Amino acid sequence: MNGLILIDKPAGLTSHDVVNRWRKLAGTKRVGHLGTLDPMATGLLVLVSGLATRLAPFFGKDEKAYRAEITFGVTSNTYDAEGVITNTGCPPPNVEVIGQALSRFEGAFFQMPPPVSAKKVNGVAAYKLARKDIDFELKPVPVGVKDLRWQMLDHHRISLEVTCTAGTYIRSIAHDLGQALGCGALLSQLRRTRVAGLPVDSAHSLEELAALAAAGQLAHAMTPMGAMLPELPATYVDEDVERAIRQGRDFRTSPFTVPPGASTIRALSRSGELVAIGELRFPNVYHPNIVL
Repeated sequence: MNGLILIDKPAGLTSHDVVNRWRKLAGTKRVGHLGTLDPMATGLLVLVSGLATRLAPFFGKDEKAYRAEITFGVTSNTYDAEGVITNTGCPPPNVEVIGQALSRFEGAFFQMPPPVSAKKVNGVAAYKLARKDIDFELKPVPVGVKDLRWQMLDHHRISLEVTCTAGTYIRSIAHDLGQALGCGALLSQLRRTRVAGLPVDSAHSLEELAALAAAGQLAHAMTPMGAMLPELPATYVDEDVERAIRQGRDFRTSPFTVPPGASTIRALSRSGELVAIGELRFPNVYHPNIVL
């Protein structure tokens, strides 16, 4: 069970819960994810299974897209609807003021992570410190919002569609927007719709995966390693070259199959299985940095 699996996470489960479900269905302990979702959030959770976990670093900086709902006039210690909610009693802002305030969250900026988050403080997740009432200090981190669209739902709520860099907290955008408007706000709904160009429409529910597992067809829901990272140029190698690659030896490519100067490529067997990820060492010569 080596490959990529797209799961449509339901509300109420942690990402760790979903990983454990997959472990049981696939009968494997080696599972990673390409970014967690909070329990209240739904949508695309991308898992890498088996040997494919070694490819996870190639997805670390990819953009993510979300559809969110923000509610004004309330605040929360977690910046979302799952925390301790306080009614501010402030009137909701008007459309013009919201639009002006949202403009500051477009492009590159520094963002303060939520105090209840997975951000590490001296090696410990912030949410663990917060639960123990231990004082700590988080530092702003650079994030980026490529695209931001919104519309009013009613006087107290807006919907938001955001395409952003990995590590951007939509909860913090909701909280900071409420602070900027002076009325308070929290994230009331969140759904991840895309990760690294992978759409949630292609994801499977846990119920669908359970049915496939019962039918012995779970592998049909996976993207095999040979089809992962399609943005990287690929070269096919014969058995002799494949054997040399598995021994850690450099391999040569043809300039007709790999663009000149490509820094990272995929080496595929004749049957299309991923053999290795190669890093450029000399012109048309690659070192197998990751051997599968």
